[in-house]
Amino acid sequence: MLAYIILGLAIVGTISSTIVFFLALFGVIEFRRIADRDHQTYASLPAAMPPVSVLKPVHGNEARLKENIESFFRQNYAEYEVLFAADEPDDAALPVIREICARYPHIPSQILITGQPPWPNAPNYCFHRLTEIAAHDILVTSDSDVEVGPDYLRDVAAPLLDPEVGAVTCVFRGKSAGGIWAALDAIGMSVEFTAGVLIANLLEGMKFGLGPTIALRKDSIGKIGGYAAVREYLSNDFVVGNFIYKAGFRVVLSSHVVDHISPSMTFRQMWERQLRWAMGTRYSRPKGHFGTGLTFAVPYGILGLIAASWLGHAWLGVALFAASLVNRMVECWFVGWSAARDPVARGWVLLYPLRDLHGFIVWCASYLGKRSLWRGTNYVLLKGGKLVARRADGTVVTG
Repeated sequence: MLAYIILGLAIVGTISSTIVFFLALFGVIEFRRIADRDHQTYASLPAAMPPVSVLKPVHGNEARLKENIESFFRQNYAEYEVLFAADEPDDAALPVIREICARYPHIPSQILITGQPPWPNAPNYCFHRLTEIAAHDILVTSDSDVEVGPDYLRDVAAPLLDPEVGAVTCVFRGKSAGGIWAALDAIGMSVEFTAGVLIANLLEGMKFGLGPTIALRKDSIGKIGGYAAVREYLSNDFVVGNFIYKAGFRVVLSSHVVDHISPSMTFRQMWERQLRWAMGTRYSRPKGHFGTGLTFAVPYGILGLIAASWLGHAWLGVALFAASLVNRMVECWFVGWSAARDPVARGWVLLYPLRDLHGFIVWCASYLGKRSLWRGTNYVLLKGGKLVARRADGTVVTG
């Protein structure tokens, strides 16, 4: 009886992951269609676009920090400023930033020292403070571990010319800074994460934001109560976009793909990083996160191989297992290469099934606790995605 139950679960998982695979392919087709449409639309836009304020919290001298920051000073955009926020005046990122700002004196820039954030989500507090000094109406928020192309600001600002659009966000590809664990982390961003975003965009449109980029206007963030309205949430990027959508604005997925840097790391650091993201999704979108368990393919292929062989139907087990491998390899190619345009995705095709299995294990682990560690701060996650932060000095912040 147990073997039949396992086999049934394997078949259900194989069917569901196959459906997800085809949805991802249709999502890629739709994304490419949007990219072609945007290219034609933006070609006719005036050269003088509205000025933009780029808001960027920093913390430490991260991997490729110089390249990341400098990419924002090399934009094909007429008028913009770049604003930085750090908790402390001796933050290791600041000498790098000052050196870059000095080399681009024609681009206005400013560094704000915020002190220890009184909110549990430190980057959210930085965005709040930077918004207060931002000179322009269009705000582009971006993490410090992001590198962008020269047309980035034009691509993300253009949709905001429509007053019905309240926020613009970007798909991102992982870019490894070196090492096997960073590479494993990066390819998951390019394929697994991107597939989920493209499917959501295909089925219901964007109703959330993605941390590497959220571009918005002061009126759209103001309508939800500013960043103070989301100060207690771990997944502030998701919530900002979601609240703006609920306020009656459209959220647009840009065709511009940014690089999200995966720093060199140990297995434990990679595990904690991915578990934190999974737990944030679990608490922000509990139903959707639960359903994610049926989007993986390889775990069900392994179960099918074991159960069918147990029942004397080895051919069926081999077929289920082979189908799961082909599913993920083709998805790696189409999503990672064709949509995310990750140059290493083609080299990962044969190994990607291992990443799919790893992703399933992380998903399972996300249900085993409610504590997360990030940059020396312990977070306790609460219902709805809110959090309590306990910093290294023992300070407890609840918002």
